[in-house]
Amino acid sequence: MRIFVSSAVLLAGCFCIPAACAEPLLVSHAGSADYHSVQQAIDALPAEGGDVQIAPGIYREKVKISKSGVHLSGTGSNPEDTVIVYGDSAINVGGTARSATLDATGDDFRLENLTIQNDYALNPVNPPSQAVALSLTGDRDVVTRVRLLGAQDTLFAGKGPNGRMSRQYFSNCYIEGHVDFVFGNAKAWFRRCELHGIANQAVVFTAQSKAAPDEDSGYAFDHCTLSADPAARYIALGRPWRPYATVVFLWTKIEAQVIAEGWREWTPGKTSNLSTSYYAEYRSFGVGANPSGREPHSHQLTDGQAARWSLGAFFGGATDWLPMEPYRWKKKQTLTVGGRRRSSDE
Repeated sequence: MRIFVSSAVLLAGCFCIPAACAEPLLVSHAGSADYHSVQQAIDALPAEGGDVQIAPGIYREKVKISKSGVHLSGTGSNPEDTVIVYGDSAINVGGTARSATLDATGDDFRLENLTIQNDYALNPVNPPSQAVALSLTGDRDVVTRVRLLGAQDTLFAGKGPNGRMSRQYFSNCYIEGHVDFVFGNAKAWFRRCELHGIANQAVVFTAQSKAAPDEDSGYAFDHCTLSADPAARYIALGRPWRPYATVVFLWTKIEAQVIAEGWREWTPGKTSNLSTSYYAEYRSFGVGANPSGREPHSHQLTDGQAARWSLGAFFGGATDWLPMEPYRWKKKQTLTVGGRRRSSDE
């Protein structure tokens, strides 16, 4: 099923097409849309999921997706054209996860070509609080050309219900925030994404939360860019939310003025998670790259060690769920054939 949404009359009431209609529904930029709320369109999908295409505009609502197989995309020319935004926070809804503007728990979720924002922090009278833009806990989820905007805890990339590990893939995304703004315990790969620290007294790009050495989780960033506002202070690559936090940066352009040691303790003087975490870089470059000055417990990878963090190795060869797009590893072109990416570096 394919469902289209327009924002032209978002606040003017609802007109719903029964979910039983199996024919594709056409989008109208003039206001004659099938649905005028993203959540209404999601609810109308059958149990097995389907496509929801959203016309350009601003949709101020919270969206929850528990069905599997949902594909949510913007129809504009750029991700900036279609925005889903809300302003909840942990302190006013009773928990970090509940604050999410978009909460997707179903498997095989696809999100592309739009913006998800939590604008809680933009109100100067609001006290500091976690305020999630996107909460993602399904398995085999793919996020492509998406902007995630927030401040503290922008993206929750976490494991699913009952502790089941979640595999997630992000490509060509822009993610901004300040403290711990990419956090959680998923097995997540980020390809050619930009992480941008906004002005704050402290910026921490990641807070991965692998809790036990036998958990199969971690964050890998391949050919990504780390940037920051000039007013951002005390910028760190990450801090371990749990004792075995795992984060690897591969071929990362570090434009931000990252602290020399790169990584910091969760609570300096109180926790000692750096000694058991796995933090590593491979050929970082830019003003924030400082291999010789990094935290002693972190790693600078050799070519052989870095190869073990290639896309195929990271997901254990199970890559048939990933999008078929060109992929580059070690500056060599790698094409997807039959659901598997191959190159001379594998």
